[in-house]
Amino acid sequence: MATIFAQNMGFTSEDLSTNKSIAIFSQWLQQNCQPNYRKNVSPDPSKSCGPYKPKAKQWMPKHPRGNFDPRSHDTIGMVVIGRKGQVAAATSTNGATHKIPGRVGDSPVAGAGAYADSTVGGAAATGDGDIMMRFLPSFLAVELMRNGAQPTVACRTAINRIKKYYPDFFGAVICANTAGDYGAACNKRPGFSQFPFMVVNPLTNQPELHTVNCF
Repeated sequence: MATIFAQNMGFTSEDLSTNKSIAIFSQWLQQNCQPNYRKNVSPDPSKSCGPYKPKAKQWMPKHPRGNFDPRSHDTIGMVVIGRKGQVAAATSTNGATHKIPGRVGDSPVAGAGAYADSTVGGAAATGDGDIMMRFLPSFLAVELMRNGAQPTVACRTAINRIKKYYPDFFGAVICANTAGDYGAACNKRPGFSQFPFMVVNPLTNQPELHTVNCF
């Protein structure tokens, strides 16, 4: 388990629950664990908190359209270009609210949540990880920049590839190359028409807020 590995590496285990998160969880339990992302289980997850057992009938899951709340997660993605040209990209997330225990989203998947190559640049993604991780948008964006695409174009192309199959998905990608150019792109959907991101560089030496219109 990731927790055991972290403890073996010297990290201290601590409870990150807050009064707010505990209150949200308590309310979720009182609402029969709704919303609930479990599928193909018994008892009915839309009416019960379980415990659940898999149904015998084989079923191919389909991702529910419009079921992901853009406000239900807290992913932070960063792309950093060092003074000597080193590139690093990383994401930090608590995952989607009310996620199923054991769910692995896109953040820890190389090329999905983030990707970097010091000869090219880096990219990071945020949004509906269950969809986005299937397309490795961060890896795709970096490879596009390797082939000469500007960061904004690379980000838009990565979003477009996902949008072709999931037009209503929630997501955004940020990109930066070793020349210091940067850009971002996002998929437009109800309640999500712009994506804000911060930029710091030697010219400003302080954070600047930028906003990109979703498409």
